Amino acid sequence: MRNAIIATSNRIHEVTRRVAVLAVCLMFLTVMLQIVARYVFSSPPVWTEDVARYAMVWTGLLGATLSFKTRSDAVLMQSVFPQRQGFLAFLGEAFHSAAVLIFVLPVIYFCFIGLRGGFSKGYLARQSGLTADTLGIPMVWISVSVPLAMIIILLHLAARWAGDDVEDGAGTSVD
Repeated sequence: MRNAIIATSNRIHEVTRRVAVLAVCLMFLTVMLQIVARYVFSSPPVWTEDVARYAMVWTGLLGATLSFKTRSDAVLMQSVFPQRQGFLAFLGEAFHSAAVLIFVLPVIYFCFIGLRGGFSKGYLARQSGLTADTLGIPMVWISVSVPLAMIIILLHLAARWAGDDVEDGAGTSVD
């Protein structure tokens, strides 16, 4: 079971990396198109700003999952609380896991369930009734990035608990 969780986390990480790179490329291309159209032709397309904005949302949220997986997320207190060994390291990981769960679980819950219960009042249900003005697509296609990123982070957290040996981009162990 441990190997399956770690393997799934690794596969999702690779897919997420590719999608995030595509989102960055899409954002770059639409911004460049807007710049050229604005300053060369004095007529920018109205949709480029929205496409770039939504690609940035997807990039940011998927980037957060990539950072979490590789443990390159912000380490705010490392100089104050240096790496510990043994029980203190375990306690630090437990606090880290608790903080992640305290943030991620309510976000996932309220994406699907409203404040008073019921699926019809959840974040995604409310967004499905809205349409992006310039693109004409349901906003749920942009909004689904929030619960998707949170679920991926939960999967990566489960892989950590299962003993995932995380590697950085150079192929060396981060531990």
